[in-house]
Amino acid sequence: MDGPWFVNAREQTSRGKRLERVRLVDDPLTDNQRYLLATTPDNLAAGEEIRYMHRRDAVALKLPDFDFWLFDSGVLARFNWEDASRRLELTTDPEDVLPACQARDAAWHHATRYEDFKAM
Repeated sequence: MDGPWFVNAREQTSRGKRLERVRLVDDPLTDNQRYLLATTPDNLAAGEEIRYMHRRDAVALKLPDFDFWLFDSGVLARFNWEDASRRLELTTDPEDVLPACQARDAAWHHATRYEDFKAM
């Protein structure tokens, strides 16, 4: 893949940075979730590491109910799907960042590697 996301992922991972994500999925998977599962090999080839977790497991673990990215464990980018004018909210406030880091680590620990999830 030659799109900007894939070019950037290859560049960042070639520098030793990690790009990891946990995708929450429903049971049964939605059409969009099936599409993302089918296209995951492209992300993996670009250097990302992707794991999967059923939404019910995330709820049981009391993980946040919002989408977010973490950058270098110091910047939290929280997605706001309710307000299009503020789609992404950035913060470096430790009171917001630390719980997100803990949630990320718990999700990563309990999530299933793509290859194993696909085989289920």
